Parts: sequence; structure tokens; C-alpha cells
Amino acid sequence: MDRYRIKPGSQVDLSRHDPDDRSAFDGDKAAGKAETAALNGRLEALQELLYAEGRHKVLVVLQAMDAGGKDGTIRSVFEGVNPQGVKVASFKRPTPPEQAHDYLWRVHGQTPGSGEIVIFNRSHYEDVLVVRVHELVPESRWRKRFAHIRAFESMLGDEGTRIVKFFLHVSKDEQRERLQERIDDPRKRWKANPADLEERKRWDDYQAAYEEALAETSTEQAPWYVIPANANWYRNLVISRILVDLLEGLSMRYPEPAEGIPDMRVV
Repeated sequence: MDRYRIKPGSQVDLSRHDPDDRSAFDGDKAAGKAETAALNGRLEALQELLYAEGRHKVLVVLQAMDAGGKDGTIRSVFEGVNPQGVKVASFKRPTPPEQAHDYLWRVHGQTPGSGEIVIFNRSHYEDVLVVRVHELVPESRWRKRFAHIRAFESMLGDEGTRIVKFFLHVSKDEQRERLQERIDDPRKRWKANPADLEERKRWDDYQAAYEEALAETSTEQAPWYVIPANANWYRNLVISRILVDLLEGLSMRYPEPAEGIPDMRVV
């Protein structure tokens, strides 16, 4: 999956990343879904082991344009995992108490504890994306945040948190189809928002903001992956592979049982 990883210090041009790419898998959609289902079973087992061992922490960051598939990724990739050890943190418009603190204050309290996986559905990166595009703070202020974020994620890594960040890369045409589907499908219409159309007009501005954010903050401790996301099944397959590889690389084992446990067959 290194083909999708942003190397530290490299420049990012999203036009060179094909959102329809499927080069990491030779099979068709049905075969891809079957492999993802198998990976999901493996992910469930590894998450149980992570929770039982209680030694490692995993932070998964999801970012995307509107209708990019963040919710669908969470539902599909983490289907069946034990909710006791997996949490989702969504970052909406800051509340008054949050606005009274620095922009990372509300984020730090949501990071994973030992044995946990936490998924950020949007994240601290909004403060170098939407803030930049809408000119909510001057450039001299938001530009310093790249260094803040690198330092923040480095600190989390030094304290034992494994971080993996996914940008779900969809095309502008695919986004249009998904936004229209929200309008046409009664089950999805509740998600339709006129503001999405206004944000769509800023597509190029957001692409430029993402390119710089990915380039500035993809590090060895906290890498970014640009995931081709026009095809949901392929997106789920790639992300599942990366997460399973990450967890298997932790070399986890179940802890030894407590001493003095009786044999219930003879009690």
C-alpha cells in the first residue's frame, strides 16, 4: 500500500492521483468485497487483541471533501468490531468553550487511551483547511499550524500512539453524483445541505489547501495516504489492508491470566 503513502518532504499534486485507480487489486468488485470481508474478520480479532493487551493506542484520521465517504468508510471497514474499544470522534463547528481555547484543545481530549482505536471523522486538519479557504484567520496564523500539528502528532507518537491518516480522494464528477443522490434518495435527503453547493464552488481552493496540508504534515510517525475513493469497495479494501498491516506490525499478544484462577470444571 506504499503506492498511496505520501513520503515525508514530498510535494503533492492531487491531479496526479487517480481517484479511480484500482491498481493494488487484480480482481473485480465482488472479489474485492470478499477480501474486505475477510480483512474485517482479521481486523476484529486484532482489535480484540489490542484491547486485551492494553499497551498500544491507534488514531485513525479521515479527511475528505463533502460526500467523500468518511461515514461509509467507518461503517464498512469497522463493521463488527467491539465498540468498547473503538470510538469515533466527529469535529463540528467549535462550541463557545472550545473557541475559548486553542484549536488543539478539543482534539487532544479525544485521542485514544491504551488499548483503544479512535477514528477522527474530520479532525484538527479543519484548522488548516476550511479556516484557510474561508479566510477565517489570517495566513500568518494558520500557516504556523503546520508546525503545531507536526509537533502534536510527534508527541502522541512518542507517547505510544500509532497514527495513520487517510485522505479519501474523489473526483469532482463523483462528488456531484453523490450530492445529487442525497437529494434523490429519501433515505439520504436528510444529509443534503445547500451549503454543500457553496463549498463545491471552492473545489480548487480546497484541493490546493489539501495538497499543502498533506505535504507539510505527512511524517514517518503520522503518514498520510491518498486513497482512491470513487469506488467505495476499493476504498474499503485499501484502508482495511493498511489497518490490518499496522495492527499486525505491533506484535501483540494476549496477557497472561491472573494467578489463582480455579478450574470451573472442578469447583
